[in-house]
Amino acid sequence: MLKIAWSPEYVHPLPSGHRFPMEKYELLPEQLIYEGTLSPSNFFKPNALPEQSITRIHDSVYWEKLKTLTLSRSEERATGFPLSQALVKRETLIVGGSVQAAQFALVDGIAMNIAGGTHHAFTNRGEGFCLLNDIALAADFLISSGLAKHVLVVDLDVHQGNGTAEIFRNRADVFTFSMHGEKNYPHRKEKSDLDVELPDGIGDEDYLKLLEKQLPQLIENFEPDFIIYQSGVDVLKTDKLGRLGMSVEGVYRRDHFVLTQAKRNKIPVMCCMGGGYSPQMRHIIDAHAQVYRLAQELFF
Repeated sequence: MLKIAWSPEYVHPLPSGHRFPMEKYELLPEQLIYEGTLSPSNFFKPNALPEQSITRIHDSVYWEKLKTLTLSRSEERATGFPLSQALVKRETLIVGGSVQAAQFALVDGIAMNIAGGTHHAFTNRGEGFCLLNDIALAADFLISSGLAKHVLVVDLDVHQGNGTAEIFRNRADVFTFSMHGEKNYPHRKEKSDLDVELPDGIGDEDYLKLLEKQLPQLIENFEPDFIIYQSGVDVLKTDKLGRLGMSVEGVYRRDHFVLTQAKRNKIPVMCCMGGGYSPQMRHIIDAHAQVYRLAQELFF
C-alpha cells in the first residue's frame, strides 16, 4: 500500500494575505481521496523528528534559535515566515514525515510526503519558506542507519536546491542533482554535484530532453540505492514565481519518467512535494496530484 505522510498541522495558519499557499496541503489529500486515487488508510500521521537527528545536519546554535524563537529579524525575514512555536512544530513533523516515508519506501518501493522538499534550508539558516531540510535529514538518516549507501537527490523544483547542495558539498555518499531556472531564485546559487540551469520559458520537449539525457546516466554512474525526488510544480507556465513554460502534461511526463527510472532500476524512491504558486489553486492541485496517481499506477 502506498504510504503518505500527512498531518493537520501541515496546514499552519499564516497572517491573512501571506503569499505561501498553505491550503494546498489540505486540498490535495481531499482531492486524491475524492477521486478515488487514495483512501484515508494511505495516510499516516508522522512523528516529530527528534532533536538528536535534527542536529546531525543542522547547526545546534541555529536549532536552539528556532526552538526558542530567537532568530534575528533578518534571519526570520529570510525564511519568508513569521516564526512561531506552531511553525517550528510543523517543520519537525514535516522532516519526520520524510524520514518515515523513506523507511516505508524501502519496503514498498515508493512512499510520499504531502509536504517537504524544503531544499532552501542550510546547515545554519533558513531561506525561502524552508526552516529544516527534510531531504537532507532523510538522506542522512538512511545512510547513518545503514539502510542505504548512496542516495541520489533528484530536485526538479524550479528553484535550485541550494541548501541541500551546501549540506552535502563534502559528502560522496549523497549526489545532489538540481534542474532549475538559471535566472530564478536563489540569485546566488550553490554548487550541486550536477546543476542543469534552464532558460526562462523553456517548454516541455526541451525540458524533458535534458532530463532524459541526465537521469539514466546519473543512475548508471552513481549507482544509488535510494532516490529522494523533489517534485515541485512551480515549473508550470502558469506559476507566478517559476518563469518556465511547462504544461500540466509536461509535468506528468516528467514525473512518469523519474518514477519509471526508479522502478526499472529497483531503486526505492521517496517523493516530497516542493513548490507550486500558480494563481489558480486548481492548477497547483492538479499538477501535484499527478505524481500520487502515477505512484499508484506504477507501483501498486
